[in-house]
Amino acid sequence: MQIDIFLFITFSIFALIASIMVISSSNAVHSVLFLILVFCNIAGLLLLFGAEFLSFMLLIVYVGAIAVLFLFVVMMLNIKKTSVNQGFFSIVPIGLTVFFILFTQLSKVFNIFNIFNLKQNNFIWISWIVENQNITNIQVIGNVLYTKYCFLFILSGLILLVAMIGAIVLTMHQRTDVRKQKIEIQLNRTFGGSLKFIELRK
Repeated sequence: MQIDIFLFITFSIFALIASIMVISSSNAVHSVLFLILVFCNIAGLLLLFGAEFLSFMLLIVYVGAIAVLFLFVVMMLNIKKTSVNQGFFSIVPIGLTVFFILFTQLSKVFNIFNIFNLKQNNFIWISWIVENQNITNIQVIGNVLYTKYCFLFILSGLILLVAMIGAIVLTMHQRTDVRKQKIEIQLNRTFGGSLKFIELRK
């Protein structure tokens, strides 16, 4: 068995098991952790398919930002484990409906691209691990992004910078009724006024 086929089967099995654990786990923190595992396995599958840019963007955006934000929110809310009184047969119709819709859409995609008709489609298996000398998707996207669309890229960066500065300015409230420590007044203080002698009564 080739190494890329073995990795494809491994990532697919782990992604399927982790996705089942996301919806079956009763603890919200465990569900978010299994969701992060699903994203990592899907990123591995995209990397095997040759979509390096999508794989890295999935790790950066979903795992590095959205999933970690979900984890922080769940841990801050401190959601306790609650017992659900719903039976298994009450959820079956909803699950079958969603499965039927997704299966119908997937079968239409297979019929459009004639995936199952292997005789007409002369598929050629390309091992993306061996293809090291070719230009990757990241190099092509970076070449186009930083040459043809460089002005739009810099403009979007400036818009994000202005939005970040605006959010910081809006959240900063200068309160006048709060006593603050003034270092310059403390340093200019003389030793004469720092001590005071009091005569106690006998």
